[in-house]
Amino acid sequence: MSYARQLPRVLGGVFRNPELRRVQLAFACFNAAEWGVWIAMLVYAYDRGGATTAGLVALAQLVPAALFAPVAASLGDRRSPGRVLALGYVAQAVGMAATASVLLADGPALAAYGCAALAATAVTVTRPAQAVLMPSLARSPEELTAANVVAGWIESISLLAAPALAGILLGVSGAGVVFSVMAVVALVAALLVAPISGPAPAGASGSVVAETLVGLRVVVREPGPRALVWLLGLESMAIGALDVLYVVLAVAVLGHGGDAAGYLNAAFGAGGVLGVVATVALVGRRRLALPLAAGLVLWALALGAVGAVSSTAAALGLLAMAGAGRTVLDVAGRTLLQRLAPPEALGRVFGLLESVSMAGLALGSVLAPVFVALAGGGGAFVCLAVLLPVSMLLVLRSLLAADQAILPIVEMARLRSLPFFAPLAAPELESLARALEPLAVPDGTTVIREGDSGDRFYVVADGEVEVTVGGAHVKTLGRGDCFGEIALIRNAPRMATVTARSDCTLDMLDKESFVTVVTGRCTTEKALEDLVQRRLEEAKIVS
Repeated sequence: MSYARQLPRVLGGVFRNPELRRVQLAFACFNAAEWGVWIAMLVYAYDRGGATTAGLVALAQLVPAALFAPVAASLGDRRSPGRVLALGYVAQAVGMAATASVLLADGPALAAYGCAALAATAVTVTRPAQAVLMPSLARSPEELTAANVVAGWIESISLLAAPALAGILLGVSGAGVVFSVMAVVALVAALLVAPISGPAPAGASGSVVAETLVGLRVVVREPGPRALVWLLGLESMAIGALDVLYVVLAVAVLGHGGDAAGYLNAAFGAGGVLGVVATVALVGRRRLALPLAAGLVLWALALGAVGAVSSTAAALGLLAMAGAGRTVLDVAGRTLLQRLAPPEALGRVFGLLESVSMAGLALGSVLAPVFVALAGGGGAFVCLAVLLPVSMLLVLRSLLAADQAILPIVEMARLRSLPFFAPLAAPELESLARALEPLAVPDGTTVIREGDSGDRFYVVADGEVEVTVGGAHVKTLGRGDCFGEIALIRNAPRMATVTARSDCTLDMLDKESFVTVVTGRCTTEKALEDLVQRRLEEAKIVS
């Protein structure tokens, strides 16, 4: 089957999961708002002082965001990631609305820059919280990869649509209208994810500062995460430089107005949309290092060629090619990092990535005028093209090694959502997740029967099962629920019958592994005993 023909299958698989669908639609709104206001503010700043002012304004937005990102990310490991995600979107909407008010009132430029910096700081909450949330919503590792691929597609489409819309609005009205529209879009994102809470991870319990440092230690000590944060930070540095260079290319090289920068940026996004065909191949693929490297090389080659052309059509085509390479790099890199980072510190690792990314955007914005001063408008693209592959060579060995160490992150997230497994240390949880056996159960199948002996514990990965006692309905269990624990810990016959009420996927755990893990730990035993008591009370009600 060709990659293009697989697109509906991948999209359909993700969007049939109602919670993932909400997260992805909100992410689409987020990306539209993020890139739309970013372009609008850079054009606004460029009109007031050229490339240097645009670079400094970008720096003023990005430095506070880079400093705040690790602290913001710890919230996703300390609180419900769904709630953190929704509040982040609300904060972004407020910051964008405040900026719009200053711009529409023709207020001081410094006030507009300050409000825009607040909005940019709030942006840092989104990706780390989403990285923590999605493994708990996915029904399988393949669905998690597909969700990351779809998120990459959404980001690429937003890179196309948001700058194009920003270009139209800038040409017709001004930056204030762009910020107004995008504030509404960010608020829609908050409403979409508001019903989702997700599990409250047990990975963070100390002070905010101490827990923030956990992500830094993971990245510093582990070669795989270190290489990926480096490369994804490099990606952001290149994007930060391009955000300024688009304006330089539009005005100084191609001879257009500042609004044309939006269309050049949109061409980069259009290439990312075309790159979605290639990212389909990542779904179900275990090794991601080579696609990641190939995407970076394609991006670099296209940027180098942009520096050698003077035709608007050629520049648009080459930027589209660069966007395709960047999409493959980003999706493969973030998916691989999500597989490698310890689940209990996942938010903080992605928070550090967000900080590095913001710092990369800032550095790129500063380097762009330097490249222009040294090599001219076209030469600046060549400088950037050389920097990308050279930087990748520094971590290539660690990147290739990272492909060999993959955590069962979806299964670990599902186990951690159960209160009696939540206190387990990461190595124990990983060992338990690797011991799970998947079981496909057709609709109508009896999984366990009342009165039989028990030797398995079950977690519902997908679908629904009905619990009955003496033929009477007790309850229906869905994704993330568990059953079968009483017979294992009390050495008693099964007290209920459990029957599939749809085609289901279950995770099975043998009795020895289950009992060994849940006994001897006060918090685990208490949580399990509370569950058992609820089960027994439910059975009495129907008896």
